[in-house]
Amino acid sequence: MTYLFYSLTLLSFLSFTALYLTRARWQHLVPSNLPGSGYLYQPVSSTFEGDIESGLSSSNFDLSGNVEAGDSRGGLDAAAKREILKIMKKRRLKFDEARRVYMEQTFAANGIGADGRPKDPKFVSFS
Repeated sequence: MTYLFYSLTLLSFLSFTALYLTRARWQHLVPSNLPGSGYLYQPVSSTFEGDIESGLSSSNFDLSGNVEAGDSRGGLDAAAKREILKIMKKRRLKFDEARRVYMEQTFAANGIGADGRPKDPKFVSFS
């Protein structure tokens, strides 16, 4: 009986070690919305006050002026907020840096370079 227990323990240890060492090859196949991963979920607010509480404000991107002025708009764009919050959690960045990464990704998706100029070879600029 103990032989079986030690064999299963050794087999489990070797299996988990092999999975850990090869995780770069198979991790992209695992869905990111597994049960238990919801503890990282943070609901997206619909007001500027909620955006400030969520950490979506900084000295460079100050939303307190909108709150003080009694701005009745619904806050920042919900899809952009979700992406920025995801970048902040995944890469452990602060808001300004995550916003910069999000903008660079958006620029790249629309054919714009990181410097803000179009990547179109036909583009002509007069300075």
